[in-house]
Amino acid sequence: MLTIGEVLIALAVFLFVTQFLKLQRLRRRLPPGPIPFPVFGTLIQLNFQFNRDLLMKLAKIHGNIFTLWFGWAPVIVLNGYQAVKDGMTMHPEDVSGRLVSPFFRAMAKGKGIMLATGHTWKQQRRFALRTLRTLGLGKRGLEHRVQEEACYLVDFFASVKGKPLDPSFPLVHSVSNVICAVVFGHRFSRDDETFHEVIRAMERLFKFGGSFFHHLYEIFPWLMCRLPGPHKKVLSCYDVLSSFTRREISMHTERGTPDEPQDFIDFYLDHIEKSKDEPRSTYNEDNMVYSINDLFLGGSETTSTTLNWGLLYMVANPDIQEKVQKELDAVLGRSQLICYEDRRELPYTNAVVHEIQRFSNIISVGMPRVCVRNTILLGFPLKKGTIVFPNIASSLYDPEQWEAPRQFNPGHFLDKDGNFVSQQAFLPFSIGHRVCLGEHLARTELFIFFANLLRAFTFQLPEGATKINTEPMQGGTLQPHPYRICAIPR
Repeated sequence: MLTIGEVLIALAVFLFVTQFLKLQRLRRRLPPGPIPFPVFGTLIQLNFQFNRDLLMKLAKIHGNIFTLWFGWAPVIVLNGYQAVKDGMTMHPEDVSGRLVSPFFRAMAKGKGIMLATGHTWKQQRRFALRTLRTLGLGKRGLEHRVQEEACYLVDFFASVKGKPLDPSFPLVHSVSNVICAVVFGHRFSRDDETFHEVIRAMERLFKFGGSFFHHLYEIFPWLMCRLPGPHKKVLSCYDVLSSFTRREISMHTERGTPDEPQDFIDFYLDHIEKSKDEPRSTYNEDNMVYSINDLFLGGSETTSTTLNWGLLYMVANPDIQEKVQKELDAVLGRSQLICYEDRRELPYTNAVVHEIQRFSNIISVGMPRVCVRNTILLGFPLKKGTIVFPNIASSLYDPEQWEAPRQFNPGHFLDKDGNFVSQQAFLPFSIGHRVCLGEHLARTELFIFFANLLRAFTFQLPEGATKINTEPMQGGTLQPHPYRICAIPR
C-alpha cells in the first residue's frame, strides 16, 4: 500500500507531466524557441537572465523571431533590424499595447504614458505630444533652452580648471533642467539639495532595472510585495519623484492658471477643467503626476547617459576627438552659438554623435509590447494579449546592417566623400506606435551639448590613469562604470 508521501510524489509527477505536455501543444502554434517547463517556462535554460546579448545568441539558434516562456506566458522576441521593423510597422496598432508587469504596476499603477496602455495611454500620449509641440518641441523656442543649459554646463566644466571630475552628475543635472523648464517652467540650480535628491532617486530606479531582485519581483510579486529588500527602497524612490512633482503642481495650483499657459503643468491643469464633464476622460492629477514623471525620467536619464558614454569614447579615441574639434573650429569658430541646424555643415561631428548612440546602445532590454487584438506577426498568428518583445538593441548591432557593429566607427554614418548619411537600422528611439515622443528633443540635446563641450575642452584621463573601462554596468539603462576625466580648456 502506498504511503501519503508516495501518493503526493506520484500526483506531483502526474501534474508536472500533464502541464509539460500541455505547454508543448501550445508552443507548436508559436515561433520556435527553447523547450518550456511548468512554473518556470524557459527561465531555467536562460539562467534567470534576460538581456540583449542573450537574446541575440538565441536568435542564432532559433531564428529572428522566437518564443520564450515566463511561466505560462509566451514572449515573442523579434531580433535584428528587419524583424523588428516589420514586426512593429506592418500592423503597428495591433502591437501598441504595453505590458504593465507586476513591479511597474506597483510603481506607476498603470497611469501616465510610458507604463500605461489602452485608452489611458492614448489620451495621455496624445495630450503630451500636442502640448510639447505647443511649448516648442521641434522648434527654435525649445532649442534656446538647450543652448542655455549647454552654456551653464560649459561654465561648470571651466570652473573646475582642468582638475579630475566625474562628469555624470553635471551632465544629468543640465539635461534634466531642459525638461524641467518645459514641464515646471523653471530650472534648478546646481546647489538645490531637493533636486539632488530627485536625481539620486532617479538613478536608483534605473540601476534596479534588470537586477536579480527586479526579476524576482516579476516572477513572485505576491511574495516580494510582502518582503523587505531593495525593491521596497526603489519603490520609495519613485515616491520621492512623485512627491517632487506634486509639490510643483501644488505651487501652480496656488498661483492659478494664467491666461496664457507657460508650461506643461499649466496646460494640463487647464485641460482637466475643460474635460471634467467628459465621461471617459483620464485627465486628472494622478495621471498628470505620472505623465510628468515619465517625461522627467525619459527626458533625463537616457540623454545624459549617452553623453556620459560620449565623453568616455572621446577619451578612448583621441584621434576622433581631435577630428571633431578641427571641424568645429573650421566651420563655427570659437564663439558662434551652436544650433541644431549646424549639424548639416558638420557631417563628421554629426556622425560621431550618431555613432555614440549606436555603439553605447544604452537600452538594456527595453519595454515589451502587447497585442491589443488577434493579429498575424511575421506569418505567425498571435492571440490578443500575447507579449511581443522587439529587441531594439539588436538592430543597432545587426551585422547585416553595419560594417563593424562591435567597433566604435563614425564611418557607419559617412559616405566615401565624408557626407553624413542616415541609416535605416538606426533605431535608438524605437519604432512604431510606441516610438519615443521626445526623440527630436533628445537629438537636439545630444548634438548641442556634445558640440559645445568638444569645442570648449579636450577630454583626457587624469595624470597617472591608464585604463579605460568601456564595459557597461547592467541596469535599466547600460551605464559606464564611474570614471574621472580632465576637461582641459582649449
